[in-house]
Amino acid sequence: MDYFKEVECKRVHDHFNKCTMTTLARCIWLPCPVIIGAGPSGLATAACLKQRGIPSLILERANCIASLWKLKTYDRLRLHLPKQFCELPFMPFPENFPTYPTKRQFVAYLESYNDHFGLDPVFNTTVVSAEFDHRCGFWRVKTMGLKQEETEYVCRWLIVATGENAEVVVPEIEGLGGFGGPIVHTSSYKSGRLFKGKAVLVVGCGNSGMEVCLDLCNSNARPSLVVRDSVHVLPQQMLGRSTFGLSMWLLKWFPVRLVDRFLLLVSRFMLGDTEKVGLHRPRIGPLELKSRSGKTPVLDVGTLAKIRSGNIKVCPAIKRLTYRAAEFVNGRKENFDAIILATGYKSNVPQWLKEADMFSEKDGLPRKSFPSGWKVERGLYAVGFTKRGLLGASFDAQKIAEDIEHQWKLADQASCFMDFSHKTSP
Repeated sequence: MDYFKEVECKRVHDHFNKCTMTTLARCIWLPCPVIIGAGPSGLATAACLKQRGIPSLILERANCIASLWKLKTYDRLRLHLPKQFCELPFMPFPENFPTYPTKRQFVAYLESYNDHFGLDPVFNTTVVSAEFDHRCGFWRVKTMGLKQEETEYVCRWLIVATGENAEVVVPEIEGLGGFGGPIVHTSSYKSGRLFKGKAVLVVGCGNSGMEVCLDLCNSNARPSLVVRDSVHVLPQQMLGRSTFGLSMWLLKWFPVRLVDRFLLLVSRFMLGDTEKVGLHRPRIGPLELKSRSGKTPVLDVGTLAKIRSGNIKVCPAIKRLTYRAAEFVNGRKENFDAIILATGYKSNVPQWLKEADMFSEKDGLPRKSFPSGWKVERGLYAVGFTKRGLLGASFDAQKIAEDIEHQWKLADQASCFMDFSHKTSP
């Protein structure tokens, strides 16, 4: 941070200062990129830049790196994909880590990554707005600290790394406010121990919903799973390899639809017909659906066996909630002690980024699909919005660093030329 303190002290002598001065407590001109978000995507981008000799400033609203992983995930969580598909650039996982690292192991890896590259994010700093100033050709990033202190950063490059999971999604369900029992989003759920002996309704059948149901079942709760839409359930391992790794290998040789047919054939052999337990498959195959909509297939870690044994009930969509009960669209009614919302997250970019070219105002995601959504004009970049997990974020991070390095070198050459011209002038 000494570098940025020096920049702040010198800003009054900078020729851009005149167009950036406001009534804010502090206005800081930075010659380097500003990265918003200290999750895996932001850390990866900062590390890629540093490897190319480019400093950066990371702004993070929480009090730690990877706040989603540290503060908003359940205890039994593991990476759903093998570690080799989840490592960040320039630093593999330790060899003694298992194939699917635990939450604690992944957080430890990220801490080591942050320390190894000396990234030093600025914590407890919420970005209120970010807007391109056409008068001077730079980004103005306004932030608010814990004590309501305001700071404005002025920079040439702005990298949005807040990701697809910045804010929780709470569905609109009739009667939700009158349920009368605990209603918990998975961002606040830690363990099924608190629900021992309770009838719990889990809303959402993605990977989190399925795994929370399994955790509740193992804690002697009585979970029911709301399955509103069709869903692909695949085994986590196929033919002695991870399903994801096998899929990536097959896609090198065969078209996606043929690979999808293979995956569904093996899944049927290993898991049986999921339709019989109320889990209807989409008409489109799992990989094609992921490519089109970003919807990830569920990788089964034992939940399906609990559904087959009757330990986990499958329910259709909710029509309405009443006091400690739910009425479903098929007319069935059932009593519950608690509700867990496994309804996911959404981007919050439209709330603070005053720019409409790159991000959609509807869902807060880049308008261009992978692999073209990482860059627009005026020095604006996006990382971690590919719907392809950590592998996609690493791809974005390296492309961004490469692109900025080219501009950074041009700026250095221009600066050297100006210095030379000044020294040689009569």
